[in-house]
Amino acid sequence: MTHEEILAQFGPREAMEYDVVVVGGGPAGLATAIRLKQLAAEKGTDVSVVVLEKGSEPGAHILSGAIMDPIALTELLPRWRETGAPLNQPVTDDAYVFLGEKTGFRVPNPFLPPFAQNHGNYIVSLGAVTKWLAEQAEGLGVEIFPGFAAAEILYSDNGAVKGVATGNMGVGKDGEPTGNFQLGMELLGKYTVFAEGARGHLGKQLIARYQLDKDRDPQSWGIGIKEVWEIDPARHESGFVMHTAGWPMESDTYGGAFLYHLDGNKVALGFVTGLGYSNPYLSPFEEFQRWKTHPNIRYYFEDANGEITAKRLGYGARAINASGINALPKTVFPGGALVGCDAGYLNVGRIKGSHAAIKTGMLAAEAAYDAVAAGRQHDELGAYPEAFEKSWLHTELNKDRNFKNWFKYGLTVATLMNGFEQFVLRGHVPWTLRRTKPDHAYLKPASECTPIQYPKPDGKLTFDRLSSVFISNTNHEEHQPAHLTLKDASVPVGINLSKYAGPEARYCPAGVYEFVKNEDGSDRLQINAQNCVHCKTCDIKDPTQNIVWVTPEGGGGPNYVGM
Repeated sequence: MTHEEILAQFGPREAMEYDVVVVGGGPAGLATAIRLKQLAAEKGTDVSVVVLEKGSEPGAHILSGAIMDPIALTELLPRWRETGAPLNQPVTDDAYVFLGEKTGFRVPNPFLPPFAQNHGNYIVSLGAVTKWLAEQAEGLGVEIFPGFAAAEILYSDNGAVKGVATGNMGVGKDGEPTGNFQLGMELLGKYTVFAEGARGHLGKQLIARYQLDKDRDPQSWGIGIKEVWEIDPARHESGFVMHTAGWPMESDTYGGAFLYHLDGNKVALGFVTGLGYSNPYLSPFEEFQRWKTHPNIRYYFEDANGEITAKRLGYGARAINASGINALPKTVFPGGALVGCDAGYLNVGRIKGSHAAIKTGMLAAEAAYDAVAAGRQHDELGAYPEAFEKSWLHTELNKDRNFKNWFKYGLTVATLMNGFEQFVLRGHVPWTLRRTKPDHAYLKPASECTPIQYPKPDGKLTFDRLSSVFISNTNHEEHQPAHLTLKDASVPVGINLSKYAGPEARYCPAGVYEFVKNEDGSDRLQINAQNCVHCKTCDIKDPTQNIVWVTPEGGGGPNYVGM
């Protein structure tokens, strides 16, 4: 049955009305909700706020490095230390290391680039911070619905956003309602704030419908793959932060890695690959595994005899915005706003986004509160982008606007020019580098590229995709329709495999896509949707833009712990 046929047979949907509906229970969405309730309390009024979170609980789908600048959190909740915010490990030392295949050069601390200067920042589990923020929001009277995925945008007759609908539950693979069928519900708001994170499913639709990216640069992305380990106390340095550039990446491919020492003998490590890479044989997952074998990195996981003694605890992956202010779309439209990474506020020049997410959530909340208090609804919250342009966040993003685009000239040029802009010009840069193509358009035909041979995993330090997905606690109801859809089923074999050597089998960090042989020897694409960790890489990097990520049933996907 089609969606329309299901509504005709089982509808109408139950509807709930609020002043503000927030889609996404991450830092941006929760900051929006908290600030709305704070303003209502300050003014002696009431404002009804609901937050929809597709994960099983707030924080379940949150993945970030993460080093957190507490500037925005302090503005939102000045007493965060006294109220138990899980910012437990301040940064104690920074290292920025250029890697060769067997060598490493550490930049002297006086010459560290700005993103590698983290004094006053904290190494955190952003999932834990998100869970704590949800507790603060609920304490202020915010309603949070975990396990409910916003699947559809609802529009009024004049084309304004009037809310969202959650997905139907209990639909079988054939699209027919099962005995457990439950119709989705409508959440209607005077304003709807979208805070879905990078490459938000609904945010993508809004940007297209309202042409919010008109005259902006195409958004650039990276895929961040992360693990958490428990290591030998003798190799642990609480608060130590290391960033690396160079090997194993080729100089023309944007990327880098991190290793952060949390408290409790734990380290968070990860690898970011820019999705504008050209070689279809490149595998971001395999690059990460290979990076761990470098002597400067392997050291932290082995004992004095060279034996791996550390234990891997967690794994995950997530796409991240990487273009900054050059690609920032218009963030308001009739009836709503985009905040956080749904808009693309992450500052890749600082490798930080949580402070931007919180700040933009606050700014959107202040605009929405004033509008609701004035009796308005479903119009544009123009005060939000105006406030952003006057904020410290705009100043920060504008200063770093060229950071990513210098890398199109290679690592050496990018390092020199970013250093010149930051150290010599102090961010007062008289030029702006532009970008003209989306990431998927940079992929070259396989015939023009050299295959990359990756070593087999050893099961101790390096691993395969399936064992990695297992520890991400990923699960989807197996009988639901696949949430990874194809516009044209013939394209994966007819174009992607024949021309690009099937890149989806390599860029996916979860083993979702694999090409298998039919009985007659022909090829077909098999989609293992149950493995999906919701990273959105396929939605971004597919060279034909034939793959479309849609929301699965609420509560499905990864269940990250300590990530």
